[in-house]
Amino acid sequence: MTHSFFCANVLGDRARWPQRRNFTVLQAEFDAGRLFIETWAAWRADSQRCERLHFVAVGRLASMDLPKVLAEQPALSQLLIDAWPMQVAGLHRLEFENGRVVLTLAIGEMESMLSKIWLRADAFYLRLSQVDAKLAYIAKALARIAGDQATLCAEAHPLLPQALKDAGFICDETPDGAYLKARFAPRWRVRRHEPPLALAIADATLSAAVLKGLAPSPQTPRHAIVIGAGLAGCAITERLASRGWRVTLIERHDDLARDASGNPAGVFHPIVWRDDSVAARLTRAGFLYALHRWSELERAGHSLNRSHRGLLQIADSTDDAHAIASAIKRFGLPPSYVIPVDEHEAARLAGQPVARPGWFFPHGGWISPAAICAAQCKAAGDLLTTCFDTEVARIDQENGTWTTFDTNGRVLAQAPVVILANAGDAQRLAGLHGLPTRGVRGQLTLLDSSPLDGLRVPIVGDGYAVPLGAHRTLTGATYDIDDINTQIQSAGHTENLERVATMLPALAGFEPAPETLEGRVAFRSVTSDRMPMIGALADETAARADATRLSGAWPLDLPRTPGLYGAFAFGSRGLVWSTLAAELIAVQIEGEPWPIERELADAIDPSRFLLRALRQGEFG
Repeated sequence: MTHSFFCANVLGDRARWPQRRNFTVLQAEFDAGRLFIETWAAWRADSQRCERLHFVAVGRLASMDLPKVLAEQPALSQLLIDAWPMQVAGLHRLEFENGRVVLTLAIGEMESMLSKIWLRADAFYLRLSQVDAKLAYIAKALARIAGDQATLCAEAHPLLPQALKDAGFICDETPDGAYLKARFAPRWRVRRHEPPLALAIADATLSAAVLKGLAPSPQTPRHAIVIGAGLAGCAITERLASRGWRVTLIERHDDLARDASGNPAGVFHPIVWRDDSVAARLTRAGFLYALHRWSELERAGHSLNRSHRGLLQIADSTDDAHAIASAIKRFGLPPSYVIPVDEHEAARLAGQPVARPGWFFPHGGWISPAAICAAQCKAAGDLLTTCFDTEVARIDQENGTWTTFDTNGRVLAQAPVVILANAGDAQRLAGLHGLPTRGVRGQLTLLDSSPLDGLRVPIVGDGYAVPLGAHRTLTGATYDIDDINTQIQSAGHTENLERVATMLPALAGFEPAPETLEGRVAFRSVTSDRMPMIGALADETAARADATRLSGAWPLDLPRTPGLYGAFAFGSRGLVWSTLAAELIAVQIEGEPWPIERELADAIDPSRFLLRALRQGEFG
């Protein structure tokens, strides 16, 4: 298919994007970026363009070749080349024009990825190659995510018109018969669930003001209350502010990053398991997106205190090291992502003898969580209002407006959206069924002038060791479930050093007096399945009232509480998950394409424990 035909139809769609908040284009299969760049150029040239342009490209890993510099658009081509991601399967989100142009790459087999992505498309561009037997499936997959009157352009194919008509499209061939144009206008129901829409907030806010006899606020209704100013809350603040939202950030402590986010450093890295599990895929997505956003903050002039020399993971056993090396090869993970290393190479990287082989993450490392939080809040600028030393006792919703109250019953803030990012206390405010999260006490140990002096990169495995300077090393951390002791314990220091010694033999026999060691205690929140709670919260009252019908429900079937979201229970992976969590919540609010596959979003959906109870008939 020629790009001139596609571009003509992109320009034809311009009549649909003026004054739009978002406009989404989906291309299947990808063409190494040519159509994206031309669509981007058309968006740039149009004074009536939409606020945010989303371009979602679906394609096989082998076809995701590095883009070439287009003679007609060399500057945009180079920007795309510079941002090109590591070639690992999954979704990759690239942002341009200060986030106003977003390219989401869905790397994988087209038929599989079309069933996993979740968005509402305004225009489709379909390139066909040996898909005769799959046309009906592809057409249904497109109908599942098509917006009202979404347009479609495709190469002519004898079986395509009927497949599209059966899926709810109205088709029209071009005069020369070389191409097919269509629009989504079904005369019957062709899908079980509507694709994502933006949260309806403007009318609700206006109605609330009218009902109270008040004049509507002249300010934008895009106002959210975020409870908790750690990694999760600060990331959400930045992601919403980047979309023009005002944010009121409420924190019970006297400043940002005072709980687990206040640790002197934290390690960030993906995980590689023998199977490419949901947890591995989610952590990979979070790791890559965090790297992208941190780099964007640094390019904008914000200071992030982080390492850039990689991170080494020591295997639990030699057999485990061999199994992971085999998995890395089997999954085709590139050296830019992870490299299996033997003991000699691991020791060279570490600058220390190591106990076993492992694997090296060139882009892993350590970072200051507090520095991230500060940069994200600074990036939000005047759109952020902070409220420190304030405990939120309860939240209520009336007429589309959420109100937060302190322990004296005083109103703290009102907004159409509330996001709970306050770790273990989130389930109390949300009133979640079964109280699915538990607290975990973690104690760190700081070493001065130890046998680990000179450690070159962070080491993780059974514990971790982080070089913070020539004679300072951070080790940890204990994992004490339901322990609420805030005091530093000698036993915790001993445990931390013993665990690190199993990876770094130089520490064996090192027994400093516990009273001479520095440490820190912080508390994290975890769920029984060790996955975070991220997304829209369910309306549990409505779900229980409809328990019989929902006994076989899926996440999209559940009623949701309008304007209430959560990002908590990150356990030890706040650095890797928090930025992705913020983006997922922002796109759910805005009705934009999701940054991860729907099955991954289901695995971290805050309603999953309620859903399990419904399926087991607990409310029957």
